[in-house]
Amino acid sequence: MQSYQEFLDLSVGFPQEGFEIIEDELYFHDLNLMEMIETYGTPLRFTYLPLVSKKIQQAKLLFQQAIIKNNYRGTYKYCYCTKSSHFKHIVEEALRNDIHLETSSAFDMPMVDALEKKGAVTKDITVICNGFKTFQYKQYIIDMLHDGFKNIVPVLDNKEEFNLYDDEIEMDTPCNLGIRIASEEQPNSQFYTSRLGVRMEDVIDFYHSKIEQNPNFQVKLLHFFINSGISDTPYYWNELEKYVTLYCKFKKVNPALDTLDIGGGMPFKDSLVFDFDYEYMINEIVSRIKEICAENDTIEPDIITEFGKYTVAEASGILYKVLGRKQQNDREKWLMLDGSFITNLPDVWALNQKYILLPINNWDSEYERVNLGGITCDGQDYYNQEAHMNSVFMPKTRKVQYLGFFNTGAYQEVLSGYGGIHHCLLPSPKHVIIRRNRDETFNFEVFGEEQNSKQVLKILGYTT
Repeated sequence: MQSYQEFLDLSVGFPQEGFEIIEDELYFHDLNLMEMIETYGTPLRFTYLPLVSKKIQQAKLLFQQAIIKNNYRGTYKYCYCTKSSHFKHIVEEALRNDIHLETSSAFDMPMVDALEKKGAVTKDITVICNGFKTFQYKQYIIDMLHDGFKNIVPVLDNKEEFNLYDDEIEMDTPCNLGIRIASEEQPNSQFYTSRLGVRMEDVIDFYHSKIEQNPNFQVKLLHFFINSGISDTPYYWNELEKYVTLYCKFKKVNPALDTLDIGGGMPFKDSLVFDFDYEYMINEIVSRIKEICAENDTIEPDIITEFGKYTVAEASGILYKVLGRKQQNDREKWLMLDGSFITNLPDVWALNQKYILLPINNWDSEYERVNLGGITCDGQDYYNQEAHMNSVFMPKTRKVQYLGFFNTGAYQEVLSGYGGIHHCLLPSPKHVIIRRNRDETFNFEVFGEEQNSKQVLKILGYTT
Protein backbone atom coordinates (compact mmCIF):
# COMPACT_ATOMS: atom_id res chain seq x y z
CA MET A 1 0.00 0.00 0.00
CA GLN A 2 1.13 3.59 -0.61
CA SER A 3 2.68 5.67 2.12
CA TYR A 4 0.83 8.73 3.35
CA GLN A 5 3.36 10.92 1.52
CA GLU A 6 2.77 9.11 -1.79
CA PHE A 7 -1.00 9.27 -1.29
CA LEU A 8 -0.96 13.03 -0.70
CA ASP A 9 1.31 13.67 -3.66
CA LEU A 10 -1.00 11.73 -5.98
CA SER A 11 -4.12 13.39 -4.52
CA VAL A 12 -3.14 17.07 -4.49
CA GLY A 13 0.53 17.38 -5.39
CA PHE A 14 2.92 17.60 -2.47
CA PRO A 15 5.19 19.11 -1.21
CA GLN A 16 3.86 22.62 -1.80
CA GLU A 17 5.20 26.11 -1.14
CA GLY A 18 5.90 26.53 2.55
CA PHE A 19 5.82 22.80 3.30
CA GLU A 20 8.47 20.12 2.92
CA ILE A 21 9.23 16.68 4.33
CA ILE A 22 12.68 16.06 5.80
CA GLU A 23 13.46 12.65 7.30
CA ASP A 24 9.78 11.70 7.62
CA GLU A 25 8.82 14.95 9.39
CA LEU A 26 6.97 18.08 8.26
CA TYR A 27 8.66 21.47 8.05
CA PHE A 28 6.71 24.74 7.74
CA HIS A 29 8.67 27.54 6.03
CA ASP A 30 11.89 25.87 7.24
CA LEU A 31 10.55 25.54 10.78
CA ASN A 32 11.22 22.14 12.33
CA LEU A 33 7.78 21.42 13.78
CA MET A 34 8.78 18.28 15.68
CA GLU A 35 11.55 20.23 17.36
CA MET A 36 9.00 22.88 18.38
CA ILE A 37 6.73 20.18 19.79
CA GLU A 38 9.59 18.62 21.75
CA THR A 39 10.49 22.04 23.15
CA TYR A 40 7.09 23.50 23.93
CA GLY A 41 4.66 20.56 23.96
CA THR A 42 1.10 20.42 22.60
CA PRO A 43 -1.42 21.79 22.02
CA LEU A 44 0.71 24.58 20.63
CA ARG A 45 -0.36 27.69 18.75
CA PHE A 46 2.40 29.40 16.79
CA THR A 47 2.73 32.55 14.68
CA TYR A 48 5.52 33.00 12.14
CA LEU A 49 5.61 36.79 11.71
CA PRO A 50 7.62 37.08 8.46
CA LEU A 51 4.61 35.72 6.56
CA VAL A 52 2.55 38.78 7.56
CA SER A 53 5.03 41.06 5.82
CA LYS A 54 5.28 38.73 2.85
CA LYS A 55 1.53 38.84 2.19
CA ILE A 56 1.38 42.63 2.50
CA GLN A 57 4.29 43.14 0.13
CA GLN A 58 2.70 40.74 -2.36
CA ALA A 59 -0.54 42.73 -2.51
CA LYS A 60 1.19 46.11 -2.64
CA LEU A 61 3.36 44.95 -5.53
CA LEU A 62 0.44 43.50 -7.50
CA PHE A 63 -1.64 46.66 -7.11
CA GLN A 64 1.30 48.80 -8.17
CA GLN A 65 1.88 46.62 -11.22
CA ALA A 66 -1.82 46.82 -12.12
CA ILE A 67 -1.78 50.61 -11.77
CA ILE A 68 1.19 50.87 -14.13
CA LYS A 69 -0.17 48.31 -16.59
CA ASN A 70 -3.53 50.07 -16.86
CA ASN A 71 -2.11 53.60 -16.81
CA TYR A 72 -4.34 54.14 -13.79
CA ARG A 73 -4.19 57.69 -12.43
CA GLY A 74 -5.06 56.94 -8.81
CA THR A 75 -2.88 55.57 -5.99
CA TYR A 76 -3.22 52.49 -3.77
CA LYS A 77 -3.22 52.32 0.02
CA TYR A 78 -3.12 49.09 2.04
CA CYS A 79 -5.03 49.20 5.34
CA TYR A 80 -4.79 46.31 7.80
CA CYS A 81 -8.17 45.23 9.21
CA THR A 82 -7.34 45.05 12.92
CA LYS A 83 -10.30 42.88 13.94
CA SER A 84 -8.77 39.84 12.27
CA SER A 85 -6.04 39.92 14.95
CA HIS A 86 -5.49 42.82 17.34
CA PHE A 87 -2.38 41.38 18.96
CA LYS A 88 0.55 43.76 19.28
CA HIS A 89 3.05 41.46 17.58
CA ILE A 90 0.77 41.15 14.54
CA VAL A 91 -0.09 44.84 14.21
CA GLU A 92 3.50 45.99 14.68
CA GLU A 93 4.75 43.49 12.10
CA ALA A 94 2.14 44.72 9.63
CA LEU A 95 3.04 48.36 10.25
CA ARG A 96 6.67 47.72 9.31
CA ASN A 97 5.46 47.60 5.71
CA ASP A 98 4.36 51.23 5.36
CA ILE A 99 0.65 50.53 5.66
CA HIS A 100 -2.35 52.04 7.41
CA LEU A 101 -5.14 50.74 9.65
CA GLU A 102 -8.87 50.04 9.56
CA THR A 103 -10.77 49.86 12.85
CA SER A 104 -14.18 48.53 13.81
CA SER A 105 -14.83 49.29 17.49
CA ALA A 106 -14.14 51.72 20.31
CA PHE A 107 -11.07 50.10 21.87
CA ASP A 108 -9.24 50.12 18.54
CA MET A 109 -8.66 53.83 19.06
CA PRO A 110 -6.66 53.66 22.34
CA MET A 111 -4.67 50.89 20.64
CA VAL A 112 -3.74 53.26 17.78
CA ASP A 113 -2.89 55.95 20.36
CA ALA A 114 -0.62 53.50 22.22
CA LEU A 115 1.14 52.59 18.97
CA GLU A 116 1.79 56.28 18.30
CA LYS A 117 3.18 56.88 21.79
CA LYS A 118 5.55 53.92 21.29
CA GLY A 119 6.69 55.28 17.90
CA ALA A 120 5.23 52.45 15.81
CA VAL A 121 3.10 54.98 13.90
CA THR A 122 2.92 58.75 13.54
CA LYS A 123 -0.10 60.98 13.80
CA ASP A 124 -0.11 61.14 9.99
CA ILE A 125 -1.29 57.52 9.73
CA THR A 126 -4.57 56.97 7.90
CA VAL A 127 -7.14 55.24 10.13
CA ILE A 128 -10.38 54.17 8.45
CA CYS A 129 -13.00 53.97 11.24
CA ASN A 130 -15.72 51.52 10.23
CA GLY A 131 -18.60 49.90 12.05
CA PHE A 132 -21.75 51.02 13.81
CA LYS A 133 -20.36 53.54 16.30
CA THR A 134 -21.11 53.53 20.00
CA PHE A 135 -20.92 56.89 21.78
CA GLN A 136 -17.53 55.89 23.20
CA TYR A 137 -16.17 54.98 19.77
CA LYS A 138 -17.28 58.33 18.33
CA GLN A 139 -15.82 60.19 21.32
CA TYR A 140 -12.44 58.49 20.88
CA ILE A 141 -12.46 59.51 17.20
CA ILE A 142 -13.23 63.13 18.12
CA ASP A 143 -10.56 63.23 20.84
CA MET A 144 -7.89 61.82 18.54
CA LEU A 145 -8.77 64.25 15.75
CA HIS A 146 -8.34 67.09 18.22
CA ASP A 147 -5.06 65.51 19.35
CA GLY A 148 -3.59 65.84 15.86
CA PHE A 149 -4.43 62.52 14.18
CA LYS A 150 -5.47 64.44 11.10
CA ASN A 151 -5.99 61.40 8.84
CA ILE A 152 -8.55 59.61 10.96
CA VAL A 153 -11.52 59.07 8.65
CA PRO A 154 -14.86 58.29 10.31
CA VAL A 155 -16.85 56.24 7.81
CA LEU A 156 -20.50 57.07 8.40
CA ASP A 157 -22.51 53.91 8.90
CA ASN A 158 -25.80 55.78 9.23
CA LYS A 159 -27.06 59.33 8.89
CA GLU A 160 -27.43 59.93 12.63
CA GLU A 161 -23.75 59.21 13.27
CA PHE A 162 -22.82 62.54 11.70
CA ASN A 163 -24.68 64.56 14.35
CA LEU A 164 -22.15 64.08 17.15
CA TYR A 165 -19.21 64.95 14.89
CA ASP A 166 -21.08 68.02 13.73
CA ASP A 167 -21.55 69.17 17.34
CA GLU A 168 -18.02 68.38 18.54
CA ILE A 169 -15.52 68.83 15.72
CA GLU A 170 -14.03 72.21 14.93
CA MET A 171 -10.68 72.10 13.17
CA ASP A 172 -8.41 74.38 11.16
CA THR A 173 -8.81 72.09 8.17
CA PRO A 174 -11.98 70.15 7.35
CA CYS A 175 -12.41 66.70 8.84
CA ASN A 176 -12.38 64.02 6.17
CA LEU A 177 -15.39 61.72 6.19
CA GLY A 178 -16.30 58.51 4.45
CA ILE A 179 -19.73 57.07 3.74
CA ARG A 180 -20.37 53.35 3.68
CA ILE A 181 -22.81 52.06 1.08
CA ALA A 182 -25.25 49.41 2.27
CA SER A 183 -24.37 46.74 -0.27
CA GLU A 184 -26.76 44.15 -1.61
CA GLU A 185 -26.22 40.66 -0.22
CA GLN A 186 -25.50 37.70 -2.45
CA PRO A 187 -28.52 35.80 -3.86
CA ASN A 188 -28.40 32.92 -1.34
CA SER A 189 -28.37 35.24 1.67
CA GLN A 190 -31.22 35.47 4.18
CA PHE A 191 -31.16 39.25 3.65
CA TYR A 192 -31.41 41.49 0.61
CA THR A 193 -29.25 44.34 1.93
CA SER A 194 -26.40 44.60 4.43
CA ARG A 195 -27.32 45.90 7.88
CA LEU A 196 -24.25 48.16 7.68
CA GLY A 197 -24.05 51.41 5.75
CA VAL A 198 -26.33 54.04 4.21
CA ARG A 199 -28.81 53.01 1.53
CA MET A 200 -27.33 53.49 -1.89
CA GLU A 201 -30.15 55.74 -3.09
CA ASP A 202 -29.80 57.98 0.01
CA VAL A 203 -26.05 58.71 -0.17
CA ILE A 204 -26.09 61.81 -2.39
CA ASP A 205 -29.25 63.30 -0.86
CA PHE A 206 -27.73 62.84 2.60
CA TYR A 207 -24.58 64.64 1.46
CA HIS A 208 -26.59 67.58 0.07
CA SER A 209 -28.83 67.95 3.12
CA LYS A 210 -26.29 67.47 5.92
CA ILE A 211 -22.68 67.84 4.85
CA GLU A 212 -22.29 69.94 1.70
CA GLN A 213 -22.70 73.38 3.35
CA ASN A 214 -20.71 72.51 6.48
CA PRO A 215 -17.17 73.93 6.28
CA ASN A 216 -15.86 71.58 9.00
CA PHE A 217 -16.31 68.45 6.88
CA GLN A 218 -15.67 67.03 3.45
CA VAL A 219 -16.59 63.60 2.14
CA LYS A 220 -13.39 62.16 0.68
CA LEU A 221 -14.15 58.45 0.68
CA LEU A 222 -16.88 56.10 -0.48
CA HIS A 223 -16.74 52.63 1.03
CA PHE A 224 -18.39 49.32 0.27
CA PHE A 225 -17.82 45.73 1.31
CA ILE A 226 -19.20 42.64 -0.40
CA ASN A 227 -19.79 39.85 2.10
CA SER A 228 -18.90 37.09 -0.34
CA GLY A 229 -15.38 38.51 -0.53
CA ILE A 230 -13.34 39.29 -3.61
CA SER A 231 -14.17 36.61 -6.15
CA ASP A 232 -14.26 36.18 -9.91
CA THR A 233 -18.04 35.83 -10.09
CA PRO A 234 -20.78 37.71 -11.95
CA TYR A 235 -22.19 38.78 -8.58
CA TYR A 236 -18.93 40.44 -7.52
CA TRP A 237 -18.35 42.23 -10.82
CA ASN A 238 -21.94 43.43 -10.93
CA GLU A 239 -21.70 44.88 -7.43
CA LEU A 240 -18.35 46.51 -8.17
CA GLU A 241 -19.76 48.18 -11.27
CA LYS A 242 -22.75 49.45 -9.34
CA TYR A 243 -20.69 51.09 -6.59
CA VAL A 244 -18.04 52.54 -8.88
CA THR A 245 -20.85 54.07 -10.95
CA LEU A 246 -22.25 55.64 -7.77
CA TYR A 247 -18.76 56.97 -7.00
CA CYS A 248 -18.68 58.66 -10.41
CA LYS A 249 -22.11 60.19 -9.90
CA PHE A 250 -21.19 61.37 -6.39
CA LYS A 251 -17.87 62.81 -7.57
CA LYS A 252 -19.68 65.11 -10.00
CA VAL A 253 -21.54 66.88 -7.16
CA ASN A 254 -18.74 66.52 -4.57
CA PRO A 255 -15.33 67.27 -6.14
CA ALA A 256 -13.57 66.55 -2.83
CA LEU A 257 -14.40 62.85 -3.23
CA ASP A 258 -11.22 61.11 -4.36
CA THR A 259 -11.02 57.67 -2.70
CA LEU A 260 -12.85 54.37 -3.17
CA ASP A 261 -12.50 51.85 -0.35
CA ILE A 262 -13.28 48.42 -1.79
CA GLY A 263 -13.09 46.72 1.61
CA GLY A 264 -11.54 43.33 2.32
CA GLY A 265 -12.35 39.77 1.43
CA MET A 266 -9.18 38.74 -0.40
CA PRO A 267 -9.06 34.96 0.11
CA PHE A 268 -6.26 33.05 1.83
CA LYS A 269 -4.98 29.53 1.19
CA ASP A 270 -7.35 27.29 3.17
CA SER A 271 -6.79 24.11 1.19
CA LEU A 272 -4.05 22.16 -0.56
CA VAL A 273 -5.99 22.64 -3.81
CA PHE A 274 -6.43 26.40 -3.30
CA ASP A 275 -6.22 28.06 -6.69
CA PHE A 276 -6.70 31.82 -6.72
CA ASP A 277 -4.96 34.05 -9.24
CA TYR A 278 -4.16 37.16 -7.20
CA GLU A 279 -2.40 38.88 -10.09
CA TYR A 280 -5.36 38.43 -12.45
CA MET A 281 -7.93 39.48 -9.86
CA ILE A 282 -6.14 42.64 -8.76
CA ASN A 283 -5.43 43.68 -12.33
CA GLU A 284 -9.08 43.07 -13.26
CA ILE A 285 -10.35 45.18 -10.35
CA VAL A 286 -8.08 48.09 -11.30
CA SER A 287 -8.94 47.72 -14.98
CA ARG A 288 -12.70 47.66 -14.40
CA ILE A 289 -12.65 50.67 -12.07
CA LYS A 290 -10.72 52.62 -14.71
CA GLU A 291 -13.12 51.49 -17.46
CA ILE A 292 -16.25 52.47 -15.51
CA CYS A 293 -14.75 55.85 -14.63
CA ALA A 294 -13.89 56.46 -18.30
CA GLU A 295 -17.46 55.65 -19.32
CA ASN A 296 -18.67 58.23 -16.78
CA ASP A 297 -16.03 60.83 -17.67
CA THR A 298 -14.60 60.72 -14.13
CA ILE A 299 -10.97 60.64 -13.04
CA GLU A 300 -10.09 57.35 -11.34
CA PRO A 301 -10.18 57.29 -7.53
CA ASP A 302 -7.40 56.39 -5.16
CA ILE A 303 -8.02 52.81 -3.99
CA ILE A 304 -8.00 51.55 -0.41
CA THR A 305 -8.27 47.91 0.65
CA GLU A 306 -8.87 46.52 4.14
CA PHE A 307 -7.28 43.08 4.11
CA GLY A 308 -7.48 41.12 7.35
CA LYS A 309 -7.66 37.35 6.80
CA TYR A 310 -5.40 37.71 3.78
CA THR A 311 -2.82 39.52 5.93
CA VAL A 312 -2.60 37.20 8.91
CA ALA A 313 -4.21 33.81 8.22
CA GLU A 314 -1.23 32.09 6.64
CA ALA A 315 1.18 33.12 9.42
CA SER A 316 -0.23 30.80 12.09
CA GLY A 317 -0.99 27.21 12.92
CA ILE A 318 -1.88 24.96 15.82
CA LEU A 319 -0.29 21.60 16.61
CA TYR A 320 -1.92 18.67 18.40
CA LYS A 321 -0.99 15.25 19.73
CA VAL A 322 -3.19 12.20 19.21
CA LEU A 323 -4.06 11.10 22.73
CA GLY A 324 -5.92 7.95 21.76
CA ARG A 325 -7.53 5.92 18.99
CA LYS A 326 -11.11 4.64 19.07
CA GLN A 327 -12.79 2.21 16.66
CA GLN A 328 -16.48 2.97 17.22
CA ASN A 329 -17.91 0.68 14.49
CA ASP A 330 -16.68 -1.22 11.48
CA ARG A 331 -16.14 1.98 9.47
CA GLU A 332 -15.52 4.89 11.84
CA LYS A 333 -12.14 5.35 13.46
CA TRP A 334 -11.48 8.32 15.72
CA LEU A 335 -8.23 10.01 16.59
CA MET A 336 -8.76 11.89 19.86
CA LEU A 337 -6.68 15.07 20.12
CA ASP A 338 -5.32 16.95 23.13
CA GLY A 339 -7.33 20.07 22.28
CA SER A 340 -10.68 21.21 20.96
CA PHE A 341 -11.95 22.59 17.67
CA ILE A 342 -14.71 24.50 19.43
CA THR A 343 -12.28 26.31 21.73
CA ASN A 344 -9.11 26.54 19.58
CA LEU A 345 -10.54 26.83 16.03
CA PRO A 346 -14.11 28.08 16.51
CA ASP A 347 -14.70 28.75 12.80
CA VAL A 348 -14.46 24.97 12.22
CA TRP A 349 -17.46 24.52 14.50
CA ALA A 350 -19.40 27.71 13.70
CA LEU A 351 -18.79 28.21 9.97
CA ASN A 352 -17.61 24.79 8.79
CA GLN A 353 -14.33 26.47 7.87
CA LYS A 354 -11.63 24.15 6.57
CA TYR A 355 -7.91 24.62 7.10
CA ILE A 356 -4.85 22.88 5.76
CA LEU A 357 -4.45 19.74 7.86
CA LEU A 358 -1.24 17.69 7.78
CA PRO A 359 0.49 15.11 9.94
CA ILE A 360 3.76 16.25 11.50
CA ASN A 361 5.42 12.83 11.58
CA ASN A 362 5.08 9.25 10.25
CA TRP A 363 4.82 10.26 6.58
CA ASP A 364 6.34 6.94 5.50
CA SER A 365 3.49 4.99 7.11
CA GLU A 366 0.44 3.73 5.23
CA TYR A 367 -2.67 5.92 5.36
CA GLU A 368 -6.21 5.45 6.63
CA ARG A 369 -9.47 7.34 6.76
CA VAL A 370 -10.21 8.84 10.18
CA ASN A 371 -12.36 11.31 12.08
CA LEU A 372 -10.66 13.79 14.36
CA GLY A 373 -12.23 14.32 17.76
CA GLY A 374 -11.72 17.21 20.15
CA ILE A 375 -11.47 16.60 23.85
CA THR A 376 -14.65 18.39 24.97
CA CYS A 377 -17.86 16.57 25.85
CA ASP A 378 -19.63 18.12 22.87
CA GLY A 379 -21.04 16.23 19.91
CA GLN A 380 -19.96 19.03 17.53
CA ASP A 381 -16.29 18.92 18.51
CA TYR A 382 -14.99 17.03 15.48
CA TYR A 383 -13.34 17.41 12.07
CA ASN A 384 -13.95 14.81 9.39
CA GLN A 385 -13.82 16.48 5.99
CA GLU A 386 -11.18 18.40 4.09
CA ALA A 387 -11.88 21.24 1.68
CA HIS A 388 -10.34 19.20 -1.16
CA MET A 389 -11.86 15.79 -0.36
CA ASN A 390 -14.81 14.31 1.52
CA SER A 391 -12.71 12.62 4.18
CA VAL A 392 -9.71 13.08 6.43
CA PHE A 393 -6.73 10.75 5.99
CA MET A 394 -3.84 10.30 8.40
CA PRO A 395 -0.89 7.93 8.69
CA LYS A 396 -1.91 4.45 9.83
CA THR A 397 0.36 3.80 12.78
CA ARG A 398 0.46 2.83 16.44
CA LYS A 399 3.34 5.24 17.02
CA VAL A 400 2.90 8.61 18.68
CA GLN A 401 1.20 10.86 16.12
CA TYR A 402 1.21 14.64 15.88
CA LEU A 403 -0.76 16.74 13.41
CA GLY A 404 -1.21 20.40 12.59
CA PHE A 405 -3.80 22.81 11.23
CA PHE A 406 -2.21 25.59 9.22
CA ASN A 407 -3.17 29.09 8.04
CA THR A 408 -5.36 29.61 11.10
CA GLY A 409 -4.14 33.10 12.03
CA ALA A 410 -7.30 35.13 11.36
CA TYR A 411 -9.98 35.53 14.05
CA GLN A 412 -9.49 32.17 15.78
CA GLU A 413 -7.66 33.47 18.84
CA VAL A 414 -9.97 36.46 19.28
CA LEU A 415 -13.11 34.35 18.85
CA SER A 416 -11.67 31.81 21.29
CA GLY A 417 -11.37 34.54 23.92
CA TYR A 418 -7.64 34.67 24.67
CA GLY A 419 -6.97 34.20 28.40
CA GLY A 420 -10.64 33.70 29.22
CA ILE A 421 -13.00 30.87 30.05
CA HIS A 422 -13.51 28.21 27.41
CA HIS A 423 -16.03 25.46 26.76
CA CYS A 424 -15.52 22.54 29.20
CA LEU A 425 -12.89 24.73 30.92
CA LEU A 426 -10.22 23.75 28.44
CA PRO A 427 -7.18 26.01 28.88
CA SER A 428 -5.84 28.39 26.27
CA PRO A 429 -2.88 26.62 24.63
CA LYS A 430 0.68 27.84 24.80
CA HIS A 431 1.42 30.38 22.06
CA VAL A 432 4.86 30.86 20.52
CA ILE A 433 5.86 33.78 18.28
CA ILE A 434 8.61 33.20 15.73
CA ARG A 435 10.74 35.83 14.03
CA ARG A 436 13.76 35.66 11.73
CA ASN A 437 17.07 37.06 12.88
CA ARG A 438 19.32 38.94 10.48
CA ASP A 439 21.41 35.81 9.98
CA GLU A 440 18.21 33.93 8.98
CA THR A 441 18.12 31.88 12.20
CA PHE A 442 14.83 31.67 14.09
CA ASN A 443 13.96 33.62 17.20
CA PHE A 444 11.32 32.02 19.44
CA GLU A 445 9.33 33.89 22.08
CA VAL A 446 6.65 32.42 24.33
CA PHE A 447 3.82 34.93 24.06
CA GLY A 448 1.44 33.08 26.37
CA GLU A 449 1.85 30.04 28.57
CA GLU A 450 -0.88 27.45 28.72
CA GLN A 451 -3.62 28.64 31.06
CA ASN A 452 -3.50 26.99 34.50
CA SER A 453 -6.24 26.02 36.95
CA LYS A 454 -5.54 28.93 39.33
CA GLN A 455 -6.18 31.44 36.53
CA VAL A 456 -9.40 29.70 35.56
CA LEU A 457 -10.69 29.51 39.16
CA LYS A 458 -9.99 33.21 39.65
CA ILE A 459 -11.96 34.18 36.55
CA LEU A 460 -14.85 32.02 37.72
CA GLY A 461 -14.86 33.67 41.17
CA TYR A 462 -13.66 30.71 43.21
CA THR A 463 -10.47 32.46 44.31
CA THR A 464 -9.33 36.05 44.62
